[in-house]
Amino acid sequence: MSTVATKKHGGFDPSTFLATIGDGRKILVVPKKQTIFTQGDEADAVFYVQKGKVRLTVVSKVGKEATIAIVNQGNFFGEGSLAGQLLRMGSAAAMTDCEILRVDKKIMMEALHREPALSEMFVAYLLARNIRYEEDLVDQLFNSSEKRLARVLLLLAHFGKEGIPETVVPKISQETLADMVGTTRSRVSFFMNRFRKLGFIHYAGGAEGALQVHSSLLNVVLHD
Repeated sequence: MSTVATKKHGGFDPSTFLATIGDGRKILVVPKKQTIFTQGDEADAVFYVQKGKVRLTVVSKVGKEATIAIVNQGNFFGEGSLAGQLLRMGSAAAMTDCEILRVDKKIMMEALHREPALSEMFVAYLLARNIRYEEDLVDQLFNSSEKRLARVLLLLAHFGKEGIPETVVPKISQETLADMVGTTRSRVSFFMNRFRKLGFIHYAGGAEGALQVHSSLLNVVLHD
């Protein structure tokens, strides 16, 4: 009987995933702001976030950096290594103190072949990730920068999971938000001030600069 048996809320169940992966895995304790891998490094492993948040970035030939994703607890990154990617197409760094499971490419491939349930779960995860990327592209092509910012904030707050928005921690700079939205920092600042005045977001303050995102922000995304 397969050791992979359960699935939680459309994602991986960490206990069954860890039970499936034996040798070739390593738990990494990564301090905030530390680099996990750099663009151009050998793509020899897959990573699973057990705790914390990871920022994925890419740098163009002219040196311009863009944030392409924020990876939260319970999600994978670096999976391009399983599809023939020899070198990392981007970089990954810890946004918070993180605990990350590093699984050697060969071991992960063997586990996917050996465990059909794990393979099914991983494919479902990749499909969900692909759908998200398609939504991001449509968002970039057709929606205003204000709507794109609202959508990014809702995604970062995990709105829709359990129906309760979470506090966004750590504080994300307006430069990073501008990268993700595809606009300027000044426009992000303008819209963030507007959202705050309308009661859509709330700055909790403190050392982490926590940001509370309220469900009412959906009005910006849904408004034509």
